[in-house]
Amino acid sequence: MTTRSIMKLDRFVSALFIAVAVAWFFPQFGAAQSGIPLNAICSAGIALIFFFYGVKLSPEKIKSGLKNWKLHVVIQSATFIICPLLVLIAHPFLQTKHQEMIWLSVFFLAALPSTVSSSVVMVAMAKGNLPAAIFNASISGLIGIVLTPLWMGLFMQQQQNNFDFLQIYFKLMVEIILPVVAGIAVQRGIAHWAARYGKQLALFDKSVIVLIVYKSFAESFSDGTFSGMQWNDLAMICVITIVLFFTLYGIIYLISILLAFNKEDRITALFCGSKKSLVHGTVFSKVLFSNASFAGFMLLPLMIFHAFQLFIVSYIAGRFGRKA
Repeated sequence: MTTRSIMKLDRFVSALFIAVAVAWFFPQFGAAQSGIPLNAICSAGIALIFFFYGVKLSPEKIKSGLKNWKLHVVIQSATFIICPLLVLIAHPFLQTKHQEMIWLSVFFLAALPSTVSSSVVMVAMAKGNLPAAIFNASISGLIGIVLTPLWMGLFMQQQQNNFDFLQIYFKLMVEIILPVVAGIAVQRGIAHWAARYGKQLALFDKSVIVLIVYKSFAESFSDGTFSGMQWNDLAMICVITIVLFFTLYGIIYLISILLAFNKEDRITALFCGSKKSLVHGTVFSKVLFSNASFAGFMLLPLMIFHAFQLFIVSYIAGRFGRKA
């Protein structure tokens, strides 16, 4: 990744943490009792994000990408099976409700799909299998719409008595699936327009994510969700997310070696299978935890993981690229 790209991505990460700081000092604008319709604004923004996701989704590339099925199975298994299971192992050792909350926030991170744009950028930079990266990055978000709520549903009923699968999937249908389908339906007519204004659309996506982060943390601060959290809890979350990344990365590397992947496929498996999507995580948090005061808490490990994966994977990709 070029220095300019890292600075752009760094500004987005900085904006997220600034949104958290603003939510700390001014939670009243994002609280549930606020008169500002942030919930409706965020819902409309999410629908537009996934509408243009559908516009940019290429059915031809998805069809052509189906050939390398072993690589796809490894990436999607690492994303939706191995990573959640790594966190699930720790569940029997939880002793307090506070530990349960920290664990659930990390489990939410583990159950999320892979990133889209940054995975493709990293694979291209490292000289990996770019078509396979595009396929897996595109398909991961669609799989996550089904699997992430299923994983979270196993434990969310303990935190939310009103957790309803039918209601959750109805929201996902309205805010995500239908906009994606609509985008695919009209992509011939406006795909060139979306490509022309790609930078502006990317800025819009990030702006919606920053707004959702502000609203989630504002509600959490207003309701005192973080009142019992200590600095050692934050340090523990940082350590857990970093250990989770390297453990998953190592497992994918070993599987790639055992399956005798060539270098390009191994790079793609490593970068696509070990990453988690901040966009999908923020969107899913709004749907899954829409009536919960701990939505901001659920996003904390994801934000830390996103910042960490951004810099460590860009460094690793740069080394791969220089060797190639």
